[in-house]
Amino acid sequence: MGAEEIRKRAVVAVIRGAKPENILPIASALEAGGVTALEITMETPKAMKIIEKLCEEFGNKLLIGAGTVLDAYTAREAILAGSQFVFSPSLKRETIEMAKRYGVISVPGAFTPTEILSAYEYGADLVKVFPANVGGPEYLKSLAGPLPHIPLMPTGGINLLNASEFIKAGAAAIGAGSTLVDTKKEMTDRYLEQICLNAKRFMQAAKSEPIFQEAPLT
Repeated sequence: MGAEEIRKRAVVAVIRGAKPENILPIASALEAGGVTALEITMETPKAMKIIEKLCEEFGNKLLIGAGTVLDAYTAREAILAGSQFVFSPSLKRETIEMAKRYGVISVPGAFTPTEILSAYEYGADLVKVFPANVGGPEYLKSLAGPLPHIPLMPTGGINLLNASEFIKAGAAAIGAGSTLVDTKKEMTDRYLEQICLNAKRFMQAAKSEPIFQEAPLT
């Protein structure tokens, strides 16, 4: 399991700050919309228990992992909780090595060509280009030119207006946060329907298909 597992899923939902009681409905709405890779960020209260809960409920139907992993210790704890991937906003060799030691997907964050190449040489499966909105699709395209062998996953500021442009620029997959799931909103049935609709639209964008123009649910 490595880069291809993320590539085939195309979109990773970055879930930050979700309440434990909301996580299963959120995951179900995302799955119904076609998004099957979920990242639970480590600053989320009870993040490890949320990961355990998702793994128990969905098994192999969803790819569940940890995000905002800043050190090897946290990576190990997340892996023991069931994480199948470890995402970081920054580059730390020890964190990559811990993920690879346990056979899970390693996706460290980097921005410059030197950081991206170093991450790959340390064993990263993909490299998260973060924050992606700073350079935009043109910057990603410039990176992919001399580094075509390194799978890049832009994250940070990805929305339905630019998602397909990042894919066309060479992204192996994209990470989407509050534009896909806004955990600050009340998880009503109507908003869960909106999450499902958002997921469908992101998957279309990731496949560079025209996005159907249904009005957003309000």
